[in-house]
Amino acid sequence: MKINFKKIVDNFLLVNLFLVIIFAIYFLFSIFMQINGSFIFLKYFQRLWNPLIVPLITILIISALINGITSWLQRRLHSQEEDI
Repeated sequence: MKINFKKIVDNFLLVNLFLVIIFAIYFLFSIFMQINGSFIFLKYFQRLWNPLIVPLITILIISALINGITSWLQRRLHSQEEDI
């Protein structure tokens, strides 16, 4: 069974995206609970911020930048080949 590296990376980035979305929803929930007087959810979110959430957001942004740069380079190289 041959494992495709691109498929593994795509699945990893997809899971990363869903984790970022889940933590964003949890953050909104914790803000809502803090307004109502329960501070435990926001304190837990703050404990997870540096070791877990910041790297997830960083991976998401870097992967989007790499994807944008590679697609731009592919279009640019492809258009230069057509001009020749």
